[in-house]
Amino acid sequence: MRFLACLLLLMSASFMAGAHQLKAAVSTVLFNQNSGNIELMHRYFLHDTEHAISQIAGKKADILDNRDDQAKFANYVFERISLKVNGKPLTLVPVGFEVDGKYIWVYQETPIISDVQQITMRNNALRDMWPQQANLVNIEGLGTIRSLHFDGEDDWLSVTISSTEG
Repeated sequence: MRFLACLLLLMSASFMAGAHQLKAAVSTVLFNQNSGNIELMHRYFLHDTEHAISQIAGKKADILDNRDDQAKFANYVFERISLKVNGKPLTLVPVGFEVDGKYIWVYQETPIISDVQQITMRNNALRDMWPQQANLVNIEGLGTIRSLHFDGEDDWLSVTISSTEG
């Protein structure tokens, strides 16, 4: 009987720990005419990344206070984000990362492209760990803000920019 009670307690604790994960992230792809770069800013909830970093690093990790673990998470993100403009793959340069409150931010950039007609993106960060992970991407700086919503089996998603906007 005692074994059954312990088993139920462990199962409920496991369920509660998973229930607090939000499994959602937001990215901005900013066509910044002032800097001359396309700037990518990815925001992840620390609570989600605490669960992820242990899988990534293969050990008990500390995303909040350990700079090496933060860098491992940032590198994981860098490997899972891709961007094409007008069908041309762009090289995204890692800029850095930072912990800010309840979030970890990961930054990338690439030189701006003129005459943008189509933006295609892959955003698989955390989606390879959790099928229910949703990644929202807002594309700014080319007129109307456009959004891509990655979930389920999504791999590459695209938006079209009219010639009067880009």
